[in-house]
Amino acid sequence: MGLFTQSVEVDCTPAGQPLRLRWQGREYMLAAEPVRWYERRRWWAEEPRAQRGHGPGLVDQEIWRVQVRLAGKGPLRTFDLSRHAGSGRWRVIRLHEALREGA
Repeated sequence: MGLFTQSVEVDCTPAGQPLRLRWQGREYMLAAEPVRWYERRRWWAEEPRAQRGHGPGLVDQEIWRVQVRLAGKGPLRTFDLSRHAGSGRWRVIRLHEALREGA
């Protein structure tokens, strides 16, 4: 599993659930139901201070795990995506290695 951060374009349903993504010039289609959870951010390393009344997105970040196929074909790839609460921008934060058959 790789851990990093890189910008990604994500198309979503009206409810905000990822449908497809464009990353490194390629389009990936969802192949399974995405899973959402929240993780604590190291906000103190990114923000000079927490403003009073500024809560959503400061402490927790929204994470989506998506399984996708390149243009709807090929092997499954699993991405963990983070959506910034303030800007709505998406980032790839983890890539999971595919399991090989027989491993």
